[in-house]
Amino acid sequence: MVAQSLPLVSRCTVFPDRKSTLPHLKLSVSDLPMLSCHYIQKGCLFPRPPLPTPELLSQLKRGLSHALSEFPPLAGRLTTDSDGYVYITCNDAGVDFAHVSGSHIHVRDLMGGGGGGDVPEEFKGFFAFDLTVSYEGHFSPILAVQVTELEDGVFIGCAVNHAVADGTSFWNFFNSFAELSRGVRRISRVPNFSRDSFLISPAVLRLPEGGPKITFSSDAPVRERIFRFSRESIQNLKAVVNSSSRKFEEDIGGINMAELMGKHSNDTLKNPDGKLAPFAWLRNAVSRDTAAAVEISSFQSLCALLWRGITRARKLPAGKTTTFRMAVNCRHRVEPKLEALYFGNAIQSIPTQAAAGEVLGRDLRWCAEQLNKNVVAHGCATVRKYVEGWEREPRCFPLGNFDGAMITMGSSPRFPMYENDFGWGRPVAVRSGRANKFDGKISAFPGREGNGTVDLEVVLAPETMAGLLSDPEFMQYVSSGY
Repeated sequence: MVAQSLPLVSRCTVFPDRKSTLPHLKLSVSDLPMLSCHYIQKGCLFPRPPLPTPELLSQLKRGLSHALSEFPPLAGRLTTDSDGYVYITCNDAGVDFAHVSGSHIHVRDLMGGGGGGDVPEEFKGFFAFDLTVSYEGHFSPILAVQVTELEDGVFIGCAVNHAVADGTSFWNFFNSFAELSRGVRRISRVPNFSRDSFLISPAVLRLPEGGPKITFSSDAPVRERIFRFSRESIQNLKAVVNSSSRKFEEDIGGINMAELMGKHSNDTLKNPDGKLAPFAWLRNAVSRDTAAAVEISSFQSLCALLWRGITRARKLPAGKTTTFRMAVNCRHRVEPKLEALYFGNAIQSIPTQAAAGEVLGRDLRWCAEQLNKNVVAHGCATVRKYVEGWEREPRCFPLGNFDGAMITMGSSPRFPMYENDFGWGRPVAVRSGRANKFDGKISAFPGREGNGTVDLEVVLAPETMAGLLSDPEFMQYVSSGY
């Protein structure tokens, strides 16, 4: 559904307040696949600022101009050279800044009015570059800021080219924009624009005439909800997921030698030479126990809960292969490590697959273990393997739910989304636009309360969402719906 357009009050171009000294920045093997994705659309909802609208807009433009000098790529444009390499030209071409009227909209309506429900359609109108593919950064600004003035609040939304920035880079910019807007002289987290890692490749991504297209339908019917998980609820879930390892330890510890020898005497496991494997059962038990002893994280526990709930709601055949994809930050996974504030994309997508019958027939612990194993194994060698595979076959990243059994987890509850004070306090909510949303797309946000709370933005086909909302295993951990 297309959101109703809000009245445009004004639009202008904001330029950096200092000339850029950065050279052209070549897109990496993590940047280039994003050329077929929509611009990232994220923003913050605030109560009404205690200043007149003209003063508010002037303050934000001034802060944005300062921020662009700290983040020159965002004020540039994409360019492709004669060899097919794509670069960010840091040419100070500027960014879009729009002031839009939403004077008929109240903050309480956007927050659900306390009654829950699907995410209001109004949020989709709070962002520029709606459904714009990142390749368009060759012809359009890389960044657009939209300030939507509400009856009793304001929404500040940013649309950023996904081939230029990932979530880590996006939120570092947004945080810095807020700092400079409230009068801070120097940003607290200076970005790093180096292009000297193995992510910079000689491989060329050949693009079709006119650029790549998105790989999913933006018109397919979906429902979107925010599910909130309190710290206590997540701790309870994590305890349930990890309890099987403690129980197994107790079971192993309670076995006496007579029971062990009795079991061993009936053990028919053999080595390759045909001889009985001494204490094979014990070795297998210890092996299982060692695997079970790995502590599953809160977030992996939450992902396992989602995997089961959505798979059950989709009513898939037992033999159908399901896929749970998790986006991971590779900055700390490579050697030498990238700077924590490396600006660009440094993410890879880790797929974990299992038959629907296994996902539902096993327990939460088993599902979480499958996710955990793949995340733990995704070290420098695996990152390089992904890079080498892409170099052999350069391609754009295929987003979507192609076989009806895929889930894609993006964003992160670790991102500092609520560390945005433009001068009148922290946001009351963080929301996104229509960008890159399809059946099975999940985004993880920190809860506003912090302290380990998590909000999951869940996008599903209508019938699947209805099934998830009636799933007792999933809903028992949900603190509140939206």
